[in-house]
Amino acid sequence: MGRAFEFRKERKFKRWTKMAVQFTRIGKDIAIAVKESGPHPETNSKLRTAIQNAKAVNMPKDRVDAAIKRASDKDTAGYEEFVYEGYAPHGVAILVETATDNTNRTVANVRSYFTKTNGSLGKTGSLDFIFKRVSTFRFEPGEWDLEELELDLIDAGLEEIYVEADEEGNDIAVIHAGFEDFGNMQKALEEKGIEVKQAKLERIPLTHKAVTEEQVADVNKLLDKLEEDEDVQAVYHNMEE
Repeated sequence: MGRAFEFRKERKFKRWTKMAVQFTRIGKDIAIAVKESGPHPETNSKLRTAIQNAKAVNMPKDRVDAAIKRASDKDTAGYEEFVYEGYAPHGVAILVETATDNTNRTVANVRSYFTKTNGSLGKTGSLDFIFKRVSTFRFEPGEWDLEELELDLIDAGLEEIYVEADEEGNDIAVIHAGFEDFGNMQKALEEKGIEVKQAKLERIPLTHKAVTEEQVADVNKLLDKLEEDEDVQAVYHNMEE
């Protein structure tokens, strides 16, 4: 009984921790969008996307409004975006996207994570041949005919559409479009009345690195450290699942 309680308690703690990290990252996305193009989602597509993503993870509206108001203050410092590239143990490529108000802290932390897990930090652009930037949109497939949608969305830059399971095991439709077609696809989906659950620019690996179960554990040590850092917005790797 006690062990089961502790397990549930640990799962709940991990869930809340993950939610807090998601809220922090989306808050930064909102701040960056507001600093770039203003506080009005009607005329700021990047902010509209960030608010959309906030709803997808159940971020309270008052927190979203507070983030917009805070970023609208001219005296509030903005965030700088940096990308770090390197290798985890066993030759797994790692790409880290960050948004920070203290670049010295961020680069020092990222470098220490790689060093402490026997990885190595590389030069910017060193992994361009491994990762491709794509526009990704996720929505509940519902009654939509995905084959018909595929034909309708080709002109908006669609590259592929498929269905995967989300964290709760529910079906979620995924669209990949060209990096430069983010705005076109976003507009096309809005015009069709498709309620997008998540929209973002992602990096997908073009090649994968095969690893053993023991090696996976080594790589995950680095991934976990990076994922827990508040300055980190996203982490990508080419480890074969």
